[in-house]
Amino acid sequence: MRFNEDAELDTSQVDDLRGAGGMGVGGRVALGGGGLGIVGLLIFFLLGQLGGGGTVLPGGGTALDQLAPGQQADNRQLEEKCRTGRDANRDQDCALVAIINSIQNYWSDQFARSGKTYQKAPTNFFTGAVSTGGCGGASSDVGPFYCPADTEVYIDLGFFTELQGRFKAQGGTFVEAYVLAHEYGHHVQKLLGTSRRVRPGETGPTSGAVRLELQADCYAGTWAHHATRTPTRSGKPLITEITQDDVNRALDAAARIGDDYIQKNLGSGRVDEGKFSHGSSTQRQKWFTTGLKSGDPAQCNTFGTADLG
Repeated sequence: MRFNEDAELDTSQVDDLRGAGGMGVGGRVALGGGGLGIVGLLIFFLLGQLGGGGTVLPGGGTALDQLAPGQQADNRQLEEKCRTGRDANRDQDCALVAIINSIQNYWSDQFARSGKTYQKAPTNFFTGAVSTGGCGGASSDVGPFYCPADTEVYIDLGFFTELQGRFKAQGGTFVEAYVLAHEYGHHVQKLLGTSRRVRPGETGPTSGAVRLELQADCYAGTWAHHATRTPTRSGKPLITEITQDDVNRALDAAARIGDDYIQKNLGSGRVDEGKFSHGSSTQRQKWFTTGLKSGDPAQCNTFGTADLG
């Protein structure tokens, strides 16, 4: 994956909370809201199997413990080092800024084509734990997630290291793009009202929760289909190249965050479809591919089909 070296970056779409004073150990753990987290999903499975509770959060999350003070964004370093695609080609932070810009430019255009207005949402970079504006607190264990209450994306960038180290995922910049595009898929669902079709706490292979996650995967694919043709505010596409190797790496990552893979490798070793909340590895690959090949969000209607894969 490569970026247009002359294209401008917009760091205002990111709030950098790293080093701004975290919540510390014992903050509330928010589950749900589209989180891809490995440990977070395990906690979810355990709560379901053992009858555990907690407070239900907006978007179907669960909270534990108490909320600690939040953090204040400090974007000065990002603004200084992330100015163009040239910076994105050499620095992970800047690459993520470029990816976020591209994703939101794509959805702005798609909404406009339908006579709607896309409301841009910031992504929050944090370390360790974070306080959200409506979904309580979250630790890094939850992984990347979207909070529907404050319409913002949250991610500890250490998730990508965990994905490669613990799960032996191939990793790479486009894998990170897939993860972020998935979370912005949840933002699109919020704006379109699709999220309201899911009942909090509902699980199972054909549940609304699974359909919501698979649709977000498909939306990530539609962005990827158009990414090299999506212009910035200066009229130049931010992304110049996505290779087949990039796509293969994203599919590899999708397989490693499927419910069945996580249950089998980090849970009891037994796959329990009744506890599915994100979809199987095969399903996640299928729906990302559906979006990638078609480039059409209308093909991502996971709520209108009996065959989820």
